[in-house]
Amino acid sequence: MSDTSVVTRFAPSPTGFLHIGGARTALFNWLFARANGGKFLLRIEDTDRARSTPEATEAIFAGLTWLGLDWDGDAISQASRADRHAAVAREMLESGTAFKCFATPEEIESFREKARAEGTSTLFRSPWRDVPESDHPDAPYAVRVKAPREGETVIRDKVQGDVTIRNDQLDDMIVLRSDGTPVYMLAVVVDDHDMGVTHVIRGDDHLNNAARQMLVYNAMGWQVPVWAHIPLIHGEDGKKLSKRHGALGVEEWALAGYPASGMRNYLARLGWSHGDEEYFTDEQAREWFSLEAIRKSPARFDTKKLANLSGQHIAATDDAALVAEIQEFLTLSQQNPLTDTQESDLKRAMYCLKDRAKTYPELIEKASFILDKRPIVPDEKSARQLDAVSRRILSELTPHLQNASWDRDTLEGVVHTLAEAHETKLGKLAGPLRAALSGRSVSPSVFDMMLVLGRDETVQRLTDAAA
Repeated sequence: MSDTSVVTRFAPSPTGFLHIGGARTALFNWLFARANGGKFLLRIEDTDRARSTPEATEAIFAGLTWLGLDWDGDAISQASRADRHAAVAREMLESGTAFKCFATPEEIESFREKARAEGTSTLFRSPWRDVPESDHPDAPYAVRVKAPREGETVIRDKVQGDVTIRNDQLDDMIVLRSDGTPVYMLAVVVDDHDMGVTHVIRGDDHLNNAARQMLVYNAMGWQVPVWAHIPLIHGEDGKKLSKRHGALGVEEWALAGYPASGMRNYLARLGWSHGDEEYFTDEQAREWFSLEAIRKSPARFDTKKLANLSGQHIAATDDAALVAEIQEFLTLSQQNPLTDTQESDLKRAMYCLKDRAKTYPELIEKASFILDKRPIVPDEKSARQLDAVSRRILSELTPHLQNASWDRDTLEGVVHTLAEAHETKLGKLAGPLRAALSGRSVSPSVFDMMLVLGRDETVQRLTDAAA
């Protein structure tokens, strides 16, 4: 199989938001396709009409778009292809690889109840498998695929290795119900075949499905795809990730202000690795990604690691691009956008803002000194720094700043000289200065703020605070 023929797919059910586990599955499929110059396709598995909603479909599109996972061509609706799925079942019937089963649900359940009571296998063996057409009743029937009764089926898996299943453990799976509707197991195989999918990368909770889906591939004489069943994600407590672990939807992390680049990096590291690399770019991920490097054991979702990587990605992002990302975040979270002036000011201040921020809200909070207009109203904690003594020292500082050269060394020298005159340390003046310039107890260094604000604005804010 040449590299250019690689086709992967992500096939979520539209019954809710895009889950973190689903997002990682999509990412692995996207990375593998992009790494091999192939295609990444999207299929919405909406055959469960009762639970599938247009809103959930839109949430999946939005989640993938936010993550930056672009798919090739239009998304395909599985439900719209039901006629094609049913046609394949009838083809199998005609070729003799499937048969009509007239057993009723009541008969099947009665058999299973008896088997449970006797402690024998509940695997239903249809008595209709080898009954000739001439002896068929005029009654509703399901179509079942003829599973091999002897030997073994081997799932050759890129992650799990070879997984062997005894054929006597496989049932004659229904592919078409008695009401003429195709089952999910058939639909998946037909869609993957028709879409030209070469590699099926999905959660290892689907591993058992692979053996049953291979029945359809073999019955139709179709090429079986390369399987790669990836381990599920667990919470920090070691249990399967679920609602009790908090934010699970990609959208929730987006609204919390985590950068998509940080989330991509972190999700890629959940179950896959390249040496000891923790931080890497999209280009590096595409260059390094391989199915063989995916681990078999479940990965643990660690919010601190996500935050750490997010901070590194924020720090590495170009200033103009970062301002654009913040505007997108404000739009997404339905907050007021930055004005042109605020955009320009933020870009100017970015050098002293982005190194320690792990999320966009943290960065915006640090940037309040440049985004807020005078008069600066200090919060409760910083207001305590502006006592009578501190305000008097600030009023003394103001004339010294009026004529000073506006560079870091000079500004530090001026403040240091004043501190010495008052027999105090430079650090003792930092609190009142920070309160006067930003109104917050957390901000960039006071000298960075002075440089960004400029002489006039700095002097005005110190004058306001001293008064």
